[in-house]
Amino acid sequence: MMSWLHLLSALAAATATTTTIEPGAPVVPEDAEILQLEKERYERLTLPVTIQGKGPYRFMIDTGAEATVVSTALADTLQIADRRPATLVGMASTVATETVDIAEFMLGSRSLYIRTAPLVAAEHLGGMDGILGLDSLQDQRVLLDFENKVLAVADAEDLGGNRGFEIVVKARERLGQLIITRAELDGVETTVVIDTGAQSSVGNLALFERLRRGRDLGESQLTDVSGYQLSGPVRVAKDLSLGRLLLRNIPVLFIDAPPFRALNLADKPALILGMRELRAFRRVAIDFKKRQVLFDLPRGVYPLDRVYGGRIGA
Repeated sequence: MMSWLHLLSALAAATATTTTIEPGAPVVPEDAEILQLEKERYERLTLPVTIQGKGPYRFMIDTGAEATVVSTALADTLQIADRRPATLVGMASTVATETVDIAEFMLGSRSLYIRTAPLVAAEHLGGMDGILGLDSLQDQRVLLDFENKVLAVADAEDLGGNRGFEIVVKARERLGQLIITRAELDGVETTVVIDTGAQSSVGNLALFERLRRGRDLGESQLTDVSGYQLSGPVRVAKDLSLGRLLLRNIPVLFIDAPPFRALNLADKPALILGMRELRAFRRVAIDFKKRQVLFDLPRGVYPLDRVYGGRIGA
């Protein structure tokens, strides 16, 4: 199993240089789980959950984490005693831990049964009680509405389908992750993983070796969910293309991180795309059921095919 959380040092934010014709207002049904986005220490996306009728507790939504993670302190408070050994893969480490089952896990009005939730020391969670991972998001769409500062979790059709999104990028599923295979970073074919738990973007060493340009920003350090650290070079990539979408000036930290090996992405160029880049858009929707990532571009900016004419990408 794997679950990882990225805590990166502050880097320059990326800017979207191709964005959209103004779409209609976002459509969110009354029965969707609408949760205010709180501006936390690392600009994390946190939301309240209740467990066994107690709480609310603060959990971060992390589309890069395979499993929902709970702090050891919270498990002790809730007197969850049935624990089993497991291995936790973090961005900088692979460590032994324990897992628990959590009944009566409530996200808004949705009742979930969380199986094999890894336990992590509270001091490594930055003041949060846990992480909401992919095991609780399957068959759902996660809508990150940065303009209105809300997070919605619901069925895609209940959230208005694809209406209002200028860019729809197809993805493949691997270990629960949505992986975009048709992307290029500075002309290098790159596999991209969208990760709301990463504050900035992380590239593997195969990608670093293929890149021949980019402004160096020196070294930076990453601390993972288990408290282990890795450091590596930071380089500013000029262009990232995802189908019809183009991003520019993206700082990327390059490290030999265990998740790339866990996803079988260690030997070919791969990039974990983080929140600093996602926040360049008005809205981003991650649809696990339909295996799509949708982007609602900033006002007055157009997708590549409207700038240059014709169809670009798939």
